[in-house]
Amino acid sequence: MGESRVFSKMGWFQQQLFREVDGSSLAVFRVLFGAIVLFESINYGVFLCLDCLYRSSDILFKYHHFEWVTLLPGRGLEWVMALMGLGAIGVMLGWYYRLSIIVVVICFSYLFLLDQALYLNHYYMTLLLGGILIFVPAHRCWSVDAVKSKNPRSPLIPNWSLLWMAVQLEIILIYAGLVKLNGDWLNLEPMRLWMQEASVNAPVFFQWLTQDVGIAVASYGVIALHLIGAPLLLFKKTRLPVFAIYAVFHATNAMVFNIGIFPFLTIAATLLLFDPDWPRQVLARLNKKGWLLRWRKQSERATVEPRPTLGSIRRAMIVFIAVWLVLQLSLPWRHTLLPGDVAWNEAGHRFSWRMKLRDKRGIATFRVVAEDGRYWRTSEQQFINSKQYKKMVCVPDLVWQYAQMLDEKYSAIAGQNVKVYADTLCSLNTRKPVPLVNKLIDLSSIPRDHPIQQWVYPLKERLPNPIF
Repeated sequence: MGESRVFSKMGWFQQQLFREVDGSSLAVFRVLFGAIVLFESINYGVFLCLDCLYRSSDILFKYHHFEWVTLLPGRGLEWVMALMGLGAIGVMLGWYYRLSIIVVVICFSYLFLLDQALYLNHYYMTLLLGGILIFVPAHRCWSVDAVKSKNPRSPLIPNWSLLWMAVQLEIILIYAGLVKLNGDWLNLEPMRLWMQEASVNAPVFFQWLTQDVGIAVASYGVIALHLIGAPLLLFKKTRLPVFAIYAVFHATNAMVFNIGIFPFLTIAATLLLFDPDWPRQVLARLNKKGWLLRWRKQSERATVEPRPTLGSIRRAMIVFIAVWLVLQLSLPWRHTLLPGDVAWNEAGHRFSWRMKLRDKRGIATFRVVAEDGRYWRTSEQQFINSKQYKKMVCVPDLVWQYAQMLDEKYSAIAGQNVKVYADTLCSLNTRKPVPLVNKLIDLSSIPRDHPIQQWVYPLKERLPNPIF
């Protein structure tokens, strides 16, 4: 009896995953996703200075195990941007969709891995959603591929396509709230610092946010929005009002902070939590004559239902999605297995949705000593650009990478082995600047996997004027 119930539940679960639903909401997200990536391609490839970002320094900081990702010669970056833009157009139109989305993900991954100092959570989110789009049939509905296909398929899609997206989005939103349950955020830092700085150029009606009452409403409101609002998006009765609040929240962020495409990408993804056929419902309401509804019925009668998916393929898809989601659920907690404060030593900070949690400012100088006693003291920003320097000085792994570059460079100059020492001062969330790296340790002599507590000082400085 017990086994039969298990198999019955598994059968129901599989049926829910593979039952067919309207593909129009996924098609709308496909168009919006392609448009956002196209905007990024044009923005970076045409309006921003790629030389300033990538070619103006002697080092690009690498993610661990991805040191092999190097800068393309000549105008290779511009070609990558152009190719990504073409792929984004293909995704928008649903034209050679699979090829287009694979091109987009490969190009975006290359740019993402090129310099760790440029890491942003919305780039990581773009990669995750793009990776899912490779597998889901987002081109079944409202696409050039569907129109030109010699073997027309139903505009319906398997329900797992939307469920996968929905769970991934909920993980992002809920974790963005969980990580804010820390002492600094609950004491209004660094929100107070940012709001006061943003007030200089912020619209008049945002000035109240620069006061402690407004800052507290914003800080605690964000936690409530993510931890309470995100689950409420899953319920039909609460979905629309919560979505409206999210839209206002993201619009406010876009106006007050410079956070790129994140607000727009999140709003686009949140639309996937509505009914699968919500675009058709909206268009039907907008069309008073009702011709769209008649067209919809005719098109569905004329389509050919897809053949049932083979059992082995279904099982493989379930396993793949399960592994994906388990990794997404567990990866943000890896910092709990590592020593020290993650906001200070950055061990486990990335890929964990720790968004807008810390403001770090500091200075760093490096001393290079040769075996024969000669020494050099590097000046600030001597070998890297200002954006890299600002990020590097308070991130131990980047300090270590910079030291390795200096070791290689000055060993060649001196014709002998050298030692590299870093003298760093860093301030976290308005704290008094304190040393980050032990300046008595030769960074060139330690491997990248060396225990961080042996060369990075622990954070002992407390917040000035905490609320509690």
